[in-house]
Amino acid sequence: MSFAEPISSTQNPRFRAALALREGRDRRRAGRILIDGQREIDRALEAGVRPVEAFLDPDRLGESWLARLVDRLGRDGVELVGVSPRLLERLSYGDRDTGLVLVALAPTRTLDDLTLPHDPLVGVIEGVEKPGNLGAILRTADGVSLSALLVADAGTDLFNPNVIRASLGTVFTVPVAVGSAEAVRGWLRDRAIRIVAARVDAPRHHTQIHLTGPVAIALGSEAEGLSPIWSGPDVTDVRIPMLGVADSLNVSATAAVLFYEALRQRSAGAAPPGPAATGGPPD
Repeated sequence: MSFAEPISSTQNPRFRAALALREGRDRRRAGRILIDGQREIDRALEAGVRPVEAFLDPDRLGESWLARLVDRLGRDGVELVGVSPRLLERLSYGDRDTGLVLVALAPTRTLDDLTLPHDPLVGVIEGVEKPGNLGAILRTADGVSLSALLVADAGTDLFNPNVIRASLGTVFTVPVAVGSAEAVRGWLRDRAIRIVAARVDAPRHHTQIHLTGPVAIALGSEAEGLSPIWSGPDVTDVRIPMLGVADSLNVSATAAVLFYEALRQRSAGAAPPGPAATGGPPD
């Protein structure tokens, strides 16, 4: 496989168009995203994400993973663009050094696209702003095989490259959808999915309620928590006990604790919550 002289100028229009995709506004306008990292690229392709360009260092084609990937992309008609290592580093995030960065069409993830199994376990995150937190929550969602993760009133772009990286590419494989808080709340109500809301002032601990059957676990941003839309007679508030001076965990840590407690309860032979599951404050 041969390439023309690799692009080496930062003023090259093709390179500049790809570099602009680091910004959310430009990603939304172009309908395209950047993907780098071997696991992330592999998982995106396995999930059916459609690449349109591949920026690569031609001198790295002797590496087995890169050679196999480039061969696959070439057979699929993806445009292969040689660039200098310096420019490839500009497109990549952090200390990535895989020799290739993909430009792909942004997947569409809406509530209408989701299909739930019997007795689903759903996660809801409202207003989470930090890409690293969203990516970490996606990794946990993958780890417990969450039926769906719903991103309500998104505070960050679902395909921000830092979300892709922090999720290790599971943003492409977890059933995830984005919508307004009102739309997400209505979607859950229409499907008779019980809502459990994480709040620092809730009367009961997370281990003292049932997380079996069709249930959604809702978490808000660290700065604001959940909005009032997640209150009501059909919502059960819970908290994670905090025995130190801090009143709460990082939102991604909270998600991990709650999702895995739900998994424990739903696993065969797990002990059910005690008497406080049906009401009353914890001891």
